[in-house]
Amino acid sequence: MTARLPQPGELDPIETASRDEIAALQLQRLKWSLRHCYDHVAPYRQRCQAKGVHPDDLKQLSDLSLFPFMTKSDLRDHYPFGLLAVPRERIARLHASSGTTGKSVVVGYTQQDLHHWADIVARSIRAAGGRPGDMVHVAYGYGMFTGGLGAHYGAERLGCTVVPMSGGQTEKQVQQIVDFRPDIIMVTPSYSLVIAEEFERLGIAPQDISLKVGIFGAEPWGEGMRNEIEKKLGIDAIDIYGLTEVMGPGVACECIESKDGPVIWEDHFYPEIIDPDTGEVLPDGSEGELVFTSLTKEAFPVIRYRTRDLTRLLPPTSRAFRRIDKITGRSDDMLIIRGVNVFPTQIEEQILRDARLSGNYQVVISRDGHLDNLEVRCELQRELSGRLNPAQVQEIAKSLQHRIKTIIGVSTRISVLEVDGIPRTVVGKARRVIDERPKQ
Repeated sequence: MTARLPQPGELDPIETASRDEIAALQLQRLKWSLRHCYDHVAPYRQRCQAKGVHPDDLKQLSDLSLFPFMTKSDLRDHYPFGLLAVPRERIARLHASSGTTGKSVVVGYTQQDLHHWADIVARSIRAAGGRPGDMVHVAYGYGMFTGGLGAHYGAERLGCTVVPMSGGQTEKQVQQIVDFRPDIIMVTPSYSLVIAEEFERLGIAPQDISLKVGIFGAEPWGEGMRNEIEKKLGIDAIDIYGLTEVMGPGVACECIESKDGPVIWEDHFYPEIIDPDTGEVLPDGSEGELVFTSLTKEAFPVIRYRTRDLTRLLPPTSRAFRRIDKITGRSDDMLIIRGVNVFPTQIEEQILRDARLSGNYQVVISRDGHLDNLEVRCELQRELSGRLNPAQVQEIAKSLQHRIKTIIGVSTRISVLEVDGIPRTVVGKARRVIDERPKQ
């Protein structure tokens, strides 16, 4: 796709600042954030005291490694308001994660937090190619999930026209895109393929769809998925990154002119990469677990929050800030199949190497005696569904099975299904993994 390049005057000054200027701002804000959290969040202050560190020990950015981590368990242990750094009466809005185990993670925002959030989402949309006056179709879920409202207020802050569609009602989604002719869609990558299928069903070609840019987040997705989405919708597919605990969407976003990994808005979030086993800080370029410290959050500051996302820090390109590589998976989403570490995104990559297969898939794990079995369910492209004979389908399955064994190192059973053979997710994140193994 042809990228729409930003003009220099459209960027915030900090987006073109020197690394020295950025580091100076980060240190100033980091000292404030650490002190704010220490003074007003008793559980974190107790953790620091147990480790023998104090905010005054932070003299330079690298001193952050002296301080304890925060994890999702901390948020659940102090549910719902135990980690707030301001009185509950100052909270302007609450959001919560859609976690599948235990209590939800509840996050509060002051008016100033919401102002900053709208600013960085607006900056993200602009980096993705959006401009004032563009129409943005928001198909992220609204409600307690941060996606819908985060995208909504950011788009309004940029000066865009917002279509607050939310998730689901696929036929209506497509009808509104046809009727309103939006320029941008913000949605999960998995649901964008469901929308693309509806366009295909209606016989609407990619070049006849008004959309120019898609801003996709909330799920890990790879280059194969990017190519699939761009081909089916005729757009530039841009990766936006965020998580409820740190802010929501907009912590980082790719730039349309380079599409080389989400740029971290380092004036608001300080990143580290650590060894997930030892907690040791790793140098830029090393793969490990992504850790964030908020620099400007009032209501819910996070200090060295372990995201469990596995990636690496990359040098600046289109902006002055560092980037993250594509998220390869989450340390807590890693599957161990007969001693082999497997991430669903690795399987996705191999599926999408075959142009005859779509991006809809599921990984099913079962146990036979003491051995784990892995089944990969995938679908044919719509134009091939029902048109291939059994021998051709079997050849596709054998080819995928061979690639997964060769590249990932695990044996699988492959089920190649017709279109709609895998249930669609129309609200929230796609369910990629079904673990049928008995609970220990």
